[in-house]
Amino acid sequence: MARPLRIEYPGAFYHVSSRGNESKDIFRDEKDRGRFLSYLESAVIRYKALIHAYCLMNNHYHLLISTPAGNLSQIIRHINGAYTVYFNKRHHRIGHLLQGRYKAILVEADEYAGELSRYIHLNPVRAGIVTLPEGYPWTSYLNYTGKKKAPGWQTTDWLLGYFGKTQAEAQKKYRAFVEAKIGVAGGDPLKEAKASTILGRTEFIEEITVKYIGARKRNRDIPAISALTRLTPQEIAMKVQMKFQDGPEHVRKTAIYLSHRYSGLSLKEIGKYFGIKESAVSQSSRRFETALSENIRIRKKVMRLKEELNLCNV
Repeated sequence: MARPLRIEYPGAFYHVSSRGNESKDIFRDEKDRGRFLSYLESAVIRYKALIHAYCLMNNHYHLLISTPAGNLSQIIRHINGAYTVYFNKRHHRIGHLLQGRYKAILVEADEYAGELSRYIHLNPVRAGIVTLPEGYPWTSYLNYTGKKKAPGWQTTDWLLGYFGKTQAEAQKKYRAFVEAKIGVAGGDPLKEAKASTILGRTEFIEEITVKYIGARKRNRDIPAISALTRLTPQEIAMKVQMKFQDGPEHVRKTAIYLSHRYSGLSLKEIGKYFGIKESAVSQSSRRFETALSENIRIRKKVMRLKEELNLCNV
């Protein structure tokens, strides 16, 4: 199984979710849910986690979490590990409780935290368990609307600060914000995540890619790295055009070759841009490679361009 891409740094925000193995229930009653919340509390105390929102469904959970210490893996390992030990002991079972690795999407908080909290709090409504989010007690929604006092380990002030200057105003506006999406199709901001890894504006994704992926991008064991760092055929063609002055046909052949051999793009993606069939992409690439073997000057020029584009062998 390919390893997920984990981007960790102080102050990072994440949407985290984990599902029961074979989609089986991981919470069987109130005691189970209460114990899970106790592990959220201990994660706050031990590892300085900030829990902004949560939802405990029968067979999975959602968290909106930030990490002042940049230690997401440590936090989730504690929560999932401790809860698995508890659950197996209480329910007389052995083996994995959770399905594979947890999912963590790095989030540009200022742009998406509100949307994600709404998505999290509306989970029980979308599942048809309740008609209003306030009818489900195992989310943090009531803590945001003033219907329930938030526990000391949960952070609500940061998010409410976006909705009003006073607590009462913010709570009222937040409730309206969440209820506005009840019964509305779509509304899943996670679908906008780049490579199922980062959710944010293009500028945010580019900044994170440069600062925290950089040297790791050549690790092809992590598919998300390729998806985040690869160039489109159009971008490759434009770079080749700027670099080469050898005529349009040579530029085209170079762009097809680089796209095919080093970008990680599919034949279909490349062929669609250049207006040729998938088989023609492979043929053109092979012919150009033969030509490069016979022309050292051009080969060096192409390889320098490959390095400048940060393209990797595929």
